[in-house]
Amino acid sequence: MARILVAEDDPSVRAFVVSALTMKGHEVIAEEDGGLAAETMEAEGGRFDLLLTDIKMPVMDGIALALQVGASYPDVTILMMTGFADQRERAHGLDALIYDVIAKPFTLADLLAKVDDALNGVPVEVVPLARRGLQ
Repeated sequence: MARILVAEDDPSVRAFVVSALTMKGHEVIAEEDGGLAAETMEAEGGRFDLLLTDIKMPVMDGIALALQVGASYPDVTILMMTGFADQRERAHGLDALIYDVIAKPFTLADLLAKVDDALNGVPVEVVPLARRGLQ
């Protein structure tokens, strides 16, 4: 299975995501902010298949983390998550760098399907933000 680095500041969301991905058989390392995730990515030499990061976090947000990881480790797939529509719009300019943004709250099935798609390189369906519930 895949090696996944999770960056999420909300302890309950982080625990949910780690549990779901671990049960699916992935090797998961989780950090509570983008700064720690960047340090872990560096310490591991970019040896991750996927970075799953929240956008809005203290220390270093997911946008800055994605920019840093994308520049240093372009083979790492980046999937972002957010519960804020304005943060989703901030990520829109990163289309060439990130795989997609998953909207919170998400179900276990939604999370696992999106992670599988990202790892398998399945093209993202272009869906208007209004249909995703992000206006």
